Amino acid sequence: MKSLLMPAIWIVAVAILLHTGLIAPNAALITFALHAALVAGLLIAWRFHSSRIFFALLVVFLAEHGIAYFSSLPAIAAGSAGHVAAGGPGGIALAAVGLLLPLNFVLLSFMQERGFTFSSIGPASLFLFVESVIVAVLCRPDPLAIAVHSHHPIDVAHLPFATLIAFAAAAIVLLIRFMLFRKPVESGLLWALAAVFLALRFGGAGRIPSAYFATAAFILAVSMVETSYLLAYHDELTTLPSRRAFNEALLRLEPPYSIAMVDIDHFKRCNDTYGHDTGDQVLRMVAARLARVTGGGQAYRCGGEEFAIVFPGKTTKDVLEHLEQLRASIEASSFRLRGHSKDRRQEARGPDRRNQRGRGRTQTGHAIRQLARAAAPDELSVTASIGVASSGSERSSADEVVQAADKALYRAKAGGRNRVETATAARRRRAKAAVTA
Repeated sequence: MKSLLMPAIWIVAVAILLHTGLIAPNAALITFALHAALVAGLLIAWRFHSSRIFFALLVVFLAEHGIAYFSSLPAIAAGSAGHVAAGGPGGIALAAVGLLLPLNFVLLSFMQERGFTFSSIGPASLFLFVESVIVAVLCRPDPLAIAVHSHHPIDVAHLPFATLIAFAAAAIVLLIRFMLFRKPVESGLLWALAAVFLALRFGGAGRIPSAYFATAAFILAVSMVETSYLLAYHDELTTLPSRRAFNEALLRLEPPYSIAMVDIDHFKRCNDTYGHDTGDQVLRMVAARLARVTGGGQAYRCGGEEFAIVFPGKTTKDVLEHLEQLRASIEASSFRLRGHSKDRRQEARGPDRRNQRGRGRTQTGHAIRQLARAAAPDELSVTASIGVASSGSERSSADEVVQAADKALYRAKAGGRNRVETATAARRRRAKAAVTA
């Protein structure tokens, strides 16, 4: 939600500064800010191999400079400085941008991110070039049209209906894509579109529109920074915070706290049997359950099929019930397999397979099993083993707590899997054995 709301706050802040008179930035400062945002954004997009943001910034640049250039032509020819003639080059450029920019943003949103290879940037570059040529041809100054329309400036308070429809439709598409994928780039495209709309609403050319174009460029550039942050601190597959975020969270912990290590049972067998696509589905399913863990815990993906949960301010006794609920939730979850009919045809048929599956659950606590119900033969479910440890006098650092939780996790797997094991239970067993001896 921060990625969705922060750009809106920036736009509101710019609008307040521009329209309340709190500050009065001159045109030269706004022009500098616009070009600085464009250049910085283009360099960041190139450095992070984001051709989508690169082309989005080019679209903003072409839109701003196109409107500014063609809007100046009627004024020079007819002597009506400060106005955009409704039927002159400026008005046509404004209408063209109002239709083409939303279309370009939607196409860029659907564009596959493949860096700056010729196959990826060639078609997009050609498309932008053709659009630019068409707009330039349409906006050629016509002396007769200038004479007729020079005293009829465009009513920028009421943009053409087609422009309103184009921006509204593009905004809906971009918002839906952000809700589906939760990527900063989608949010950046959405709010950059809003900033450009305000630029057109206030004339498209001049001090205030240029400030909104600069805001759009700034939003797009920041979306790349936000994307790099997510790649560094969030796991792209599961959307959980990554190991780097986990390590930084450990540095901020103060006793008391508990740490649980979670491992998906028989995950390698799942990958070998059903393929890595199914393995990714398993990871996403388990991560979704971990993200909803109760008790104030925060889940992290540490790597592979291993996860961690941090419970600040909680002891093992406080979190044990919540971890047991999590274990049961993972065990009860299942999803429908896709595209594995070939593997299923290779499996044994008949009662022998059911007996083997039953014995496997009894003897080793199978984590991966086909449901025996005839109504859902293509479903897969998994289980997870959990080890938990808490801070205390025996463990002076978070690393020692993690090591203790890891050892508890190994005992959970050795004890049959699909269970929660605590570090305190092992200590009690050692103390009992010492007393018995």
